[in-house]
Amino acid sequence: MSFDLSFYQGKKVFVTGHTGFKGSWLCKILANAGAVVTGYSLDPPTDPSLFEIAGIANDITSVIGDIRDYERLKKAFDASQPEIVLHLAAQPIVRDSYKNPAYTYETNVMGTVNILECVRSSCCVRSFLNVTTDKVYLNKEWEWGYRENEELDGFDPYSNSKSCSELVTHSYKNSFFTEGKVAVSTARAGNVIGGGDFANDRIIPDCIRAAEKQEPIIVRNPFSTRPYQHVLEPLYAYLMIAAKQYEDIRYAGYYNVGPDDRDCFETGALVDLFVKHWGNDMKWIDRYDGGPHEANFLKLDCSKLKRIFGWQPKWDLDQAILKVVEWSKCWLQGGDVRACMDQQINEFFSI
Repeated sequence: MSFDLSFYQGKKVFVTGHTGFKGSWLCKILANAGAVVTGYSLDPPTDPSLFEIAGIANDITSVIGDIRDYERLKKAFDASQPEIVLHLAAQPIVRDSYKNPAYTYETNVMGTVNILECVRSSCCVRSFLNVTTDKVYLNKEWEWGYRENEELDGFDPYSNSKSCSELVTHSYKNSFFTEGKVAVSTARAGNVIGGGDFANDRIIPDCIRAAEKQEPIIVRNPFSTRPYQHVLEPLYAYLMIAAKQYEDIRYAGYYNVGPDDRDCFETGALVDLFVKHWGNDMKWIDRYDGGPHEANFLKLDCSKLKRIFGWQPKWDLDQAILKVVEWSKCWLQGGDVRACMDQQINEFFSI
């Protein structure tokens, strides 16, 4: 099944979490495609931030606000009159969820309720997509990928709050959107990497920071297996799902978005690839720091997405790491990161 970004030309799209890493890439893709984008989010979550470095605010209408603040959210939502809503706003860091579980639940659960309330009272929305995570599943540490009909029960507050966000979406879909006016889906994505991610407690940003300081990379759990993918992979899938269900509500559903088995890497092997592409005699060391529980083995079965949409991952992990290094060196050397993003987006979407 073909999918062309030209679908978004002139479409009104509301994006929550637009100042984050994934949100910034998403807004750049949509703006390049000619969409009329309104973003609603807190200030960028990191300093530096991709949102500011790449000047994303120049491409869209950016509203700074808390997803927990329903009145402010609804005001921005109603002003934008969106046809398509992409919900990315979240507290996304596992370790931070242990430090502040209440805030994590308020943002990830009530934030989802608030945006769905906006959609429920709207007469213009035709397509809604809630972006969650591969960590929504009850993790049994088995070697095969989780499927969309597996039990939802994330372990830590972040993962569990996203499981709750899924259940909230299911309830609203069954309770309020059965008449077919709004197509509702969720997308559960694996670990995402890409240029411009400056978050704490993520392996690729840790690699970049170590490279910048010319220090060894600290890897706290080199034997954990994760479904790593370049950020453009899930964003392509999100945009495809939102577009296809806009045109035909029968495409609405719950979808895993992850790499093929060959790109479910142990963290140490991922860092080996980074070291290879970065050069400069980079090294890494194994140093477990006694942090909170995190899953050791996690993998998704994406056969549903492939079967229904004919979707396939485009960049393998080696290529994904190469693109991360390309963007990061461009930024560190004072290059044109917007042009670098445009080049990577054009290359990816032309495959």
